[in-house]
Amino acid sequence: MAVLSSALNHDVHRALAPHRIGADPTTLLSGSEFWRATLTPDGPGTLHLSWSGGELRAEAWGAGASWLLERSADLAGCADDVVRFGPEAHPEVLKAQRNFPRLRLSRGHCVYHSVLPVIIGQRVTAIEAHRSWRRLCLSIGRPAPGPLDLRLPPSPDDLAQQPYWWFHPHGIDRQRAEALLSAARHATRINELDDASPSQARATLGAISGIGAWTIGATLGHALGDTDAVAVGDYHLKNTVSFALAGEPRGTDERMLELLTPYNGQRARVIALLAAAGFSAPKFGPRQRILPMERW
Repeated sequence: MAVLSSALNHDVHRALAPHRIGADPTTLLSGSEFWRATLTPDGPGTLHLSWSGGELRAEAWGAGASWLLERSADLAGCADDVVRFGPEAHPEVLKAQRNFPRLRLSRGHCVYHSVLPVIIGQRVTAIEAHRSWRRLCLSIGRPAPGPLDLRLPPSPDDLAQQPYWWFHPHGIDRQRAEALLSAARHATRINELDDASPSQARATLGAISGIGAWTIGATLGHALGDTDAVAVGDYHLKNTVSFALAGEPRGTDERMLELLTPYNGQRARVIALLAAAGFSAPKFGPRQRILPMERW
């Protein structure tokens, strides 16, 4: 087991949390441990991170073990170059910064793994998306190397051979199924982004059918540590930002971007701070009833 750091001063659990997608069969996360089974350019691998007493440790299994270990500190948020906002920032941003000084952003490197559950989350509730991601991984995700019963994310080859209608019992409609198939067909290009800059990744992903602004913004923050990632088109985010920074219970994407303009380059950090502080816009009306798509 390799020791990555003996002087941790940030919240590793919070940095890793975006990589855990509901009851995700590819990951496990507790207060002091994180497991992730994934696909690397060298082959499948499973990474185990543990932390206590200021020390961060890592071990890995499978053909991709060395590749994962080389990037494990980034995954844990150790490479995040924190920016501290000055007195000109909004009072709520400054308050969140004071209350969560140990917040760091993860750079997970595995873009293909990260983008698949985000595609599944297009235009559906988080509960539905989490359920579909779990079903997909349990159905065609192969067993992961290592001591735990984890699953790998679906490989591009296994994903690409499925017809669009195969996804329906997993709660995934045709439009999202075709986006998943498009990602599988372009997996080589996506895998080349694992160590790329966020700007390069935005350009490459944006050229792939079925991957738009929301998917890119919701992926690159934790996949590549993009400190400026914003999920434009998100149902809730625009309201959360508008309420936190302007006291407005409802907002638009344009209003959200206007309020975030003073933080250009660090908009993802502001959003993460507001989320850590528990900001949520007021809810009006009844909750939407979730109907399993496979019963339509």
